[in-house]
Amino acid sequence: MLYVSTRGQSKPLTFLDSLLAGQASDGGLFMPEYIPRIDTHLDQWRELTFVELCQAVVKVFSSDLEHSTIDHLIRDAYTDFDCDEVVKLVLAGNRWILELFHGPTLAFKDIALQVLGNLFEHVLKGPNQYLNILGATSGDTGSAAIAGVAGRANMQIFVLYPNGRVSPMQELQMTSVADPNVHCLAIDGSFDDCQELMKEIFNDVKFKTNYRLGAVNSINWIRVMVQIVYYIYSSLRFDKPVTFSVPTGNFGNIFAGLVAKRMGAPIRNFILATNENDILARFFNDGSYKRGKVHQTTSPSMDIQVASNFERFVFLFCEEDTDQVTEFMAEFTSKGEAKLDLGTNEDGIFATRITKEAANRTIVDYWQKYDYLLEPHSAIGVAAADCFELDGPNICLATAHPAKFPNSINEAIAGLDIKHARLERLRNKVSRKVLLDANVQTVKDYIQSHALMGS
Repeated sequence: MLYVSTRGQSKPLTFLDSLLAGQASDGGLFMPEYIPRIDTHLDQWRELTFVELCQAVVKVFSSDLEHSTIDHLIRDAYTDFDCDEVVKLVLAGNRWILELFHGPTLAFKDIALQVLGNLFEHVLKGPNQYLNILGATSGDTGSAAIAGVAGRANMQIFVLYPNGRVSPMQELQMTSVADPNVHCLAIDGSFDDCQELMKEIFNDVKFKTNYRLGAVNSINWIRVMVQIVYYIYSSLRFDKPVTFSVPTGNFGNIFAGLVAKRMGAPIRNFILATNENDILARFFNDGSYKRGKVHQTTSPSMDIQVASNFERFVFLFCEEDTDQVTEFMAEFTSKGEAKLDLGTNEDGIFATRITKEAANRTIVDYWQKYDYLLEPHSAIGVAAADCFELDGPNICLATAHPAKFPNSINEAIAGLDIKHARLERLRNKVSRKVLLDANVQTVKDYIQSHALMGS
């Protein structure tokens, strides 16, 4: 299988080449040349463990990697998870909660980034092989990416994050990592600023090539590919098609679900849940993708007004018409707004905006009624599910462990002491970060000074 750009001006790449490239040279995002159907596999796949299913899904999307290598890399990726099955389904009231936070940094990003780190390490073996990895984070991607590559040979990682706009524990998970190949760059601005800096740097093809830049954000297709697995895995636990409620910021998580549905997984609908940064909720309700001001909330990983994976949705929605995708993205870049006629809701996406107050009420409600503690992002997904009456089992994605957001939870439930052993071990560690202006040349200068270079 080859991988094509959503904008149609880059040559198709193999799986491994797209892994290292991260983003296409024309500024687009890589997509598989077709969405494979899995209908004939579903009965067999119901019997697989999560790890076995992940191995099977990756084999479907990769034609240039030995199956035995895939099996080894994926099995090794999940050895440091606290849950034998990697993910866990828990019933709370009439909602199923899919816990995705049992990895090393207690966030759903671990599920894909542990695999991505192993793939990078496998490909970069050999003489003069190296990669300088650039990422931007609104909270969880940074720590999960760092956990995936810290201390590994032939890799440097540079993580941009908005200074003062991630939770203290999220920041500590990044900045307390002492490995010299880790660089935490605190940017004076919002996450959208960080993401724009990253895009500008990747779009400088000469700079990207000279410094062998790779991507860990979900612009890298491998991130989306692995996230497909937990949609298939959890949907196969039921005998009726399911509805997923997904707290959404950058659109990568819910997009993985859309691909799983198009592959043939028994999925009926999606509930797209945003916080006050509601560009995606507004789009799926009126077809207008319009940039707004970034609001700082108690769910910081969703404080995003430009969703980097949305271009992939436009690509599929426009039936892979790359000219239409390019025109749409150019209009949004120049005007801050672009529109699509959504017509019928064929993808089954229902969208809504959940305020901090509504999320807090949901945290209190589930704690008091079901003795189940939701953190703010997961609470937004659960609160959104309560806004719709849809057929079939409802699965709400729990994207992070509550201990990552004690201050936010205490706004809802005062005095609740939330701890996790993985996080407690960080409290006395030294924090390392570099403060930088939101200036592309400033970030480039830092990368130039610290990047790995060939001999």
